[in-house]
Amino acid sequence: MLVMRPARMTDLAEVQRLAADSPVGVTSLPDNAERLRDKIAASEASFAAEVSFNGEERYFFVLEDSETGRLSGCSGIVASAGYSEPFYSFRNETFVHNSRELKIHNKIHVLSLCHDLTGNSLLTSFYVERGLVDSVWAELNSRARLLFAACHPERFADAMVVEIVGESDDAGESPFWDAVGRHFFGMSYGEAERLCGLRSRAYLAELMPHYPIYVPLLPDAAQESMGLVHPRAQVSFDILMRDGFETDHYIDIFDGGPTLHARTSGIRSIAQSAVVPVVFGEAGEGGQPYLVSNEQLQGFRAVVADLSWAPGQPAVLDPQTAQILGVAEGGQVRLVAV
Repeated sequence: MLVMRPARMTDLAEVQRLAADSPVGVTSLPDNAERLRDKIAASEASFAAEVSFNGEERYFFVLEDSETGRLSGCSGIVASAGYSEPFYSFRNETFVHNSRELKIHNKIHVLSLCHDLTGNSLLTSFYVERGLVDSVWAELNSRARLLFAACHPERFADAMVVEIVGESDDAGESPFWDAVGRHFFGMSYGEAERLCGLRSRAYLAELMPHYPIYVPLLPDAAQESMGLVHPRAQVSFDILMRDGFETDHYIDIFDGGPTLHARTSGIRSIAQSAVVPVVFGEAGEGGQPYLVSNEQLQGFRAVVADLSWAPGQPAVLDPQTAQILGVAEGGQVRLVAV
């Protein structure tokens, strides 16, 4: 059985194996042991901290095979984007150019560098092995972290955002980057993203143009790539869209990928989840898959279980699943339908 749990330092080698296969653009999952060690250490400190409001905490989860200990995925949440450094985005805007004398009235699409999304909680670091992309385990890897947020709402903001990796080719070239970023850095998209993974995105973002960029002046390829999703990020995009996220008026400053946004209270995994008591038994016929988690902090666990559950009824779990979740009969779990 695959189970989501908080990452620990002993996972470092396995996490780096996952990071090495993640697509270019996932700078929150760099293929670098030192940065990943820091990431796990920050996560461990965040889970251990007593928190009454969202701050600099960074929570990192892994998807583990409970029998072999092998990791199949990972994901994370930053409690407050831009807490320690500016969180930059391009804001999609429309400027109006008007001349009464010439009777000309034009609306022009522009991109403005901003940090409007600072303070929102940020979903990051999503990766699932390719063989699990079209499975319920991808749902677990993405949405179980939202069950964690539902269990501990004081740790997160009223809104959540996620940057989806934008379009690039097999050689790691991005049309949007080539039209915008390359002019300011003289390096390829892949090189820029690797540098961001080793240092920080703000380090390069501060060198981006701070004046509005008139979109019609960009090459057609760059304009067409704005808001497009990298094929390997499509699974994350689809899951989050089904969960209530929406494409907002912002795109990524490097590859032009979409930024999704949702009110935390309106996210399906949170709004439609229920806390129910546990009884031991065998799942009845006609069940359907549910994401099921305990309500712990450092001991957080989440799994997929087939349940014949109805509102107002307890969750019937077999003893093995309950043991993996760390809940006793009569205890409580949070669940939501896949």
